[in-house]
Amino acid sequence: MKKFKLKELDRTAKIFLAFFLSTMQLGILIGIGYIYFTTNLNPQGTIEHYNGSEVIEDEIPEEYPKSLESMILNTHAHVNSFAIISLLIGAIFYFNSIINNSFKLFLLIEPFISIVVTFSSMWLMRYENDSFVYVLIISSLLMYICWSVMILISLYEVTKKTN
Repeated sequence: MKKFKLKELDRTAKIFLAFFLSTMQLGILIGIGYIYFTTNLNPQGTIEHYNGSEVIEDEIPEEYPKSLESMILNTHAHVNSFAIISLLIGAIFYFNSIINNSFKLFLLIEPFISIVVTFSSMWLMRYENDSFVYVLIISSLLMYICWSVMILISLYEVTKKTN
């Protein structure tokens, strides 16, 4: 049985996928921008975002600790939406003809692992030990890199002229 590849799609399907993948990448970049504005993309800013600011006598803290309800809501929304994002990007990437080895499998599976690790470390950082911020940063970074690599490879394949 012949295996289907992205490069074999007709022009309409390629254009559709190119717009979808571009929109997904834009959403990822906006998400990173949001993280920048809420945490300054550094460990201390991330800790402060979840655990609150250090309280100095007679001053109002800039950040309050995230409540249990807020943590649950944030985790629920992000784990589910990130899993769907990983599924959609991965389902398209699976049919690329550029990467066909264990690296392809790594790129497909890793975002799901990072989702669990990222949000577990967020909880551990909030309620157990600030040092889990480093696990959170590394796993999040790895997830965003994998998503972007899959998108860029898929975009390349659907936008190149050969069939």
